[in-house]
Amino acid sequence: MANKLKITLVKSTIGANPKHRATVEALGLTKLNKTVEQEDNSAIRGMITKVNHLVKVEEI
Repeated sequence: MANKLKITLVKSTIGANPKHRATVEALGLTKLNKTVEQEDNSAIRGMITKVNHLVKVEEI
């Protein structure tokens, strides 16, 4: 089984850059404190890097 990441939205996207808001939505995060599991690959890591001030990441 491939490594997975547990991503949680910890800060609201209200007032955030529209590109950051779109990135958060593309990760599957719609509400505050929602957690999703994503595959650990370079595309997801790049998205997390862009919005690291809004999310918390844990490796599973």
